[in-house]
Amino acid sequence: MTKTTKRGLTTGAGLIVLVLVVVSAIAAHVTGMAQAEAQTAARPSCTPIASGTGDDVDPAQVAQQVRAVLAGTTGDVKVAGLTNPAEQIANAKVVVATGAQLGVPARGQVIALATALAESDLRNLDHGDRDSLGLFQQRPSQGWGSREQILDPVYASTKFYKALQSVEGWEQMPVTVAAQKVQKSAYPDAYAEFEKLATALQQAIAPLLGSAAAAPAPIGSTGRAGCAAQAGTDYGTIPPGTLPAGYQIPPTAPPAVQQAIRWSLGQLGTPYQWGGSCTSPHGSDPQGRCDCSSLMQRAYGVAGIQLTRTTYTQIDEGRPVPLSAVQPGDLLFSEGSAAQPEHVAMAIGGGLLVQAPRPGRVVEVATIQGRTILAVRRVVP
Repeated sequence: MTKTTKRGLTTGAGLIVLVLVVVSAIAAHVTGMAQAEAQTAARPSCTPIASGTGDDVDPAQVAQQVRAVLAGTTGDVKVAGLTNPAEQIANAKVVVATGAQLGVPARGQVIALATALAESDLRNLDHGDRDSLGLFQQRPSQGWGSREQILDPVYASTKFYKALQSVEGWEQMPVTVAAQKVQKSAYPDAYAEFEKLATALQQAIAPLLGSAAAAPAPIGSTGRAGCAAQAGTDYGTIPPGTLPAGYQIPPTAPPAVQQAIRWSLGQLGTPYQWGGSCTSPHGSDPQGRCDCSSLMQRAYGVAGIQLTRTTYTQIDEGRPVPLSAVQPGDLLFSEGSAAQPEHVAMAIGGGLLVQAPRPGRVVEVATIQGRTILAVRRVVP
């Protein structure tokens, strides 16, 4: 006769139930593991798994590594989440600088950085899921631009910011929600885990670009960053590779000029390279960096205007204008002679120019005043 327990089950029946429960639990665990593996396998290779992007982010360490990389060294500090700091920080600088020039506040710059960290690990990838490319894994087939355009970090950043600004109320949204409104990712929660690293990067980079990046004013605002400043503000000494406080791209300039200036300013601080193509100014290959004429050619190329390659031929581009009538976007020629100048720069408004000056220097902003300008050419009608 089988003994009955206090719970009303026989000991034999209890043993059977226990066995069934254990078997069921094991089966559920195996099934769960299989589903997790399937989900991991299905995750696009272009979406990296977060590493060191949460509570272990030390803003002081991030700032230290940012300063080291932008100074041309890697430094001794190793920041979790920045596995290739030379490339990632250079790209982060472009994202922040582009946002500042568009008048996007720090919050928007953080959203852009978090998105790029999630999508590409802040690397300018030439591949991705289907036809996804670049920092933000934007797709030519979805109207983000051509392959060449998307692989330009300034263009890609500009497209992201424009899309973000078209989202009503994005300023009040959590990072992951705002990013998802733009990206429409299959993994909408992935962006949140990069917020702390993105914030640390933005806070470290913005001060190095001048107050215009740290607290940019909207385009068309009044005050020192408005039209009066564009007429020729005394900016004082401008450290090489930085943007002077208060400068803003003139909102009345033609769109192509604004885009050319914006792209040029995105290359501030990159080393000069005689004969460089300017196709990868922030890269490690010297031949991808800029000289004076390739900076002009590339900047206007991004804006959809084709220029010839050398200073000697760019002197024949567009039409001549007097120095007294210089406008933002005009090419300014100096050194040598008016017929055969040896240097070219671009007027950017406010009595300033952007240039790649010579070997040993970096792409920089400088004042026009005090320079001998031999000729001025306007390439945008």
